[in-house]
Amino acid sequence: MEDSGPRALVRKAWAANPPMLATTVVAGLITVAALVGLAVDPRTITGQPAWAKPARFAFSFGLFGVTLIWLLTFVRGHDRLVRVMSWTAVVCVTVEASGASWAAAAGTTSHFNFTTAVSGARAFGMLTASLVLVLMALVAVVLLLRERVEPPALAWALRLGLVVTVASMAVAYLMVQSTPAQEAAADPRPDSPYLGGMPYIGAHTVGPPDGGPGMPVTNFSTVGGDWRVPHFVGVHSLQVLILLGLLLTLGPRMLGPRHRTALVWIAGGGCLALTGVLTWQAHRGQPFTAPDTTTGLALTSLAVAVAAATAAVFLHARATWNPIGAQGSG
Repeated sequence: MEDSGPRALVRKAWAANPPMLATTVVAGLITVAALVGLAVDPRTITGQPAWAKPARFAFSFGLFGVTLIWLLTFVRGHDRLVRVMSWTAVVCVTVEASGASWAAAAGTTSHFNFTTAVSGARAFGMLTASLVLVLMALVAVVLLLRERVEPPALAWALRLGLVVTVASMAVAYLMVQSTPAQEAAADPRPDSPYLGGMPYIGAHTVGPPDGGPGMPVTNFSTVGGDWRVPHFVGVHSLQVLILLGLLLTLGPRMLGPRHRTALVWIAGGGCLALTGVLTWQAHRGQPFTAPDTTTGLALTSLAVAVAAATAAVFLHARATWNPIGAQGSG
């Protein structure tokens, strides 16, 4: 009798896709460790529980790593490249998630922190891992553009999802620019022990310093702009678009292949535009939770445009649908 227990499932998963399973295990273990830290460690770092960021990072980067590796399974004829990219993703996810946990255990920040050689090396390592993931996503876009993936709606969901993700990852690099306050407080001495004379370079928040009031769980600033908002929306648009592409393969039957592809393009364009509006809002130092009239108009206009385009696709599909022909083709 064939063994169908947990060990058998793990063996099958490892045989089918070792990097994906490894990423899941690494991210899962670090997430659990961070959740335990949240339960037993009362310390705070920049105004939030010390282990909140490691928990978010392990889950988010684990999800992205697994998704990226899964996308690479659609690439044919580049087995060695896909294998290298997949295992590189495992390493990058491990560096990002473990780096945040390491800093939490030390009671300090993981990013922007150049106060010591160890902190600076950790921040540089995490930044490098993030950059490598961006480059890998770009390569994946190019590879997927050359692949014939069926159905077309799913193919474009994969491609556009990666495009939006790369754009949002570019937004993340606005975080690592020194702020006016950091530059003003920089040590001008040539022998300063800090990089550029600044113990901290970069920030999540635009306007007030990091560590102020923030939203529950995400800790997005409620008193200033926050680069993490467009970054979060753009990165996880990848999963949203893939889910949409998969759902469109199931129906409704009224929608033809072109209609389904059009809907994916509308959603992809909407996600990219939303990331842009949220980046613009953060740049102006405006909290995500308190949009002004201009931001509200931009978001409303985007919602209306997406809704109108979606309605137009459904109306055209309804007008051109032939139920008899559809039954015959099934």
